Amino acid sequence: MHCRVNICRKWAKPMRNTRVEAFDRTPRDVIATGNEYPPHHVLPSHSHRRGQLLYASTGVFTTITNEGSWVVPPRRALWIPAGVAHEVHMGGPVATRSAYVTPEAAQAAGLSERCVVIAVSPLLHELLMEAVDLPAEYDLDGRDGRVMALLLDEIRRMPVLPLSAPLPHEKRLAALCRDLLEEPSQEVKIDDMARRAGMSRRHFTRTFREETGMSFTAWRQQACLLSALTRLGNGEAITQVAMDLGYGNPSAFTAAFRRVLGMAPTRYLASPAA
Repeated sequence: MHCRVNICRKWAKPMRNTRVEAFDRTPRDVIATGNEYPPHHVLPSHSHRRGQLLYASTGVFTTITNEGSWVVPPRRALWIPAGVAHEVHMGGPVATRSAYVTPEAAQAAGLSERCVVIAVSPLLHELLMEAVDLPAEYDLDGRDGRVMALLLDEIRRMPVLPLSAPLPHEKRLAALCRDLLEEPSQEVKIDDMARRAGMSRRHFTRTFREETGMSFTAWRQQACLLSALTRLGNGEAITQVAMDLGYGNPSAFTAAFRRVLGMAPTRYLASPAA
C-alpha cells in the first residue's frame, strides 16, 4: 500500500486551522508543514480532521486538552489524534514541523489513539525536515513516496516519554489541577487541595487516583517537572527554577528530575534521543 503525501511549507506566520483544512482536500494521506512562532504565542483550542505529529524542532511548547497537559522539549514531538481539541502555548520562540495524517492512514500505521509525547530519532528528525521541502504532488512510487512511508514507520517505532500530567474529569479537581499547572509547587499540600475541593482527605486522595491513575503527590511532582522543562528550555537557571518550584535545593530538584526522566536536566535538554 502506498503512502499518499502532500507537502506544504509555510514560515513567518503561524498557520491557521482553516489552512490545514484546505489541504485536507488533496488526495494524500499525509501533509506536512513548517512554522515559526514568537515567544509566548498561544494557538487557541482547535482540532483537525487528521492526526497531527507536532515536532519541536527548536524551543519548548505545552499542549493542553480536556485529558491533560503535555510538555514537548526540543527534538521531541507530540502525537495528537484526529478530532482532539487542543491548545498550544509556546514557552519561547518555537520552530515546528508537523505531519498531518488521515485517520485511516494513522490506524493502518498503528499510531496511538491518545495524545503521547514521543522521542524523535535522528532519522525521524531528518525525515520531518525533508518533508516540508518535497514537491506538493509527486510520484507515489518514487523516492519521495518511500521517504514518507518511512516517516510513518519511524513515528510508530518511537518510544513514548513521560512528559504529561493527566487531568481529572471531576470538575472541582480539574479546576484545581489547571490552577496548579499554572503555578506548580512541591509545597502544595494534600490537605489544602482537599479543603479547596470540599472533600475529606480520604475522599480526595481516592478520587484523584481514580480520575488520573496517579497519586496526588506523584502528579504534583510531574506538574513541577513539566514546568521546569519549559523554564529551563528558555534558559532559566536551575537554581532559580528549583527554588521557585519549592525544592529545598538544586540537588533535590535534579535528583527528582533524574528519577522520572532518567538523566540530569541539562543533559536531558541537550540530548535529542533522551
